[in-house]
Amino acid sequence: MSLIRFLQSRKYAVHRANTRKVKSFIRSYGQLGKSDRMDAVQIARYARERHSSLELFSEHVRNRLIKLMNRRHDLVQMRAQEKNRMQAPEQASMKSSFEKIIQVITEEIDAVDAQVKEICAQDHELDSQKEILKTIPGVGNGIAVELLTVLPELGRLNRKQIASLGGLAPHPNESGNKVGYRRTKGGRESVKRILFMAALSATKSKKELGMFYQRLIAAGKKKMVALTAVMRKILVIANAKMRDFYLQKEGLIQEEN
Repeated sequence: MSLIRFLQSRKYAVHRANTRKVKSFIRSYGQLGKSDRMDAVQIARYARERHSSLELFSEHVRNRLIKLMNRRHDLVQMRAQEKNRMQAPEQASMKSSFEKIIQVITEEIDAVDAQVKEICAQDHELDSQKEILKTIPGVGNGIAVELLTVLPELGRLNRKQIASLGGLAPHPNESGNKVGYRRTKGGRESVKRILFMAALSATKSKKELGMFYQRLIAAGKKKMVALTAVMRKILVIANAKMRDFYLQKEGLIQEEN
């Protein structure tokens, strides 16, 4: 992304190629060998032959969404803080003040949501992706948009890679004969925050994810361990749905009736 931003800042037209398409293009020439030089030559040939039909990369929509969703997160936190302060016994005389601030913050959240809705309505692909993710239990409109915004790699990585990027891959803790407790760490912190809220909602459903959570609890798993497993499952499902979306878009799989 840094290279893309640099080139765009210098007014260069940029296309972010689909690696699957480029590999298929290279194979069409019967090339079996692989090296950095050979790949560079073939990528240049791909650009020369296809440049007139390649879509230029544009990040302005995603950048705007990132700013809006970050602002929304800040506003939600501010509202929660005001609500917590209002509940304190010694703050009863200030209830009117808290209610006014909470109302203003809520109106600002609604304004941000309206802008996000407008952006999605104007971007057919983004809107389609959002609706697809909303079919996952626990994933509502806001969470779907946030996932697409902070994790554009959805559908482009395998299940292990996406779990690791989301900070939900269990890492071993072993030394000699000692086998320690596996923990999830690393990844993008914002992804875990989003999936945590989705998982909380999903565990209350009577659908597959809710039953999955109950089975883990019945098997003696700690609630946080079970909740993390649900988070990981939501992420893997979202990744698979986005993968199918891109394959369908490229005509490699048929749309289900």
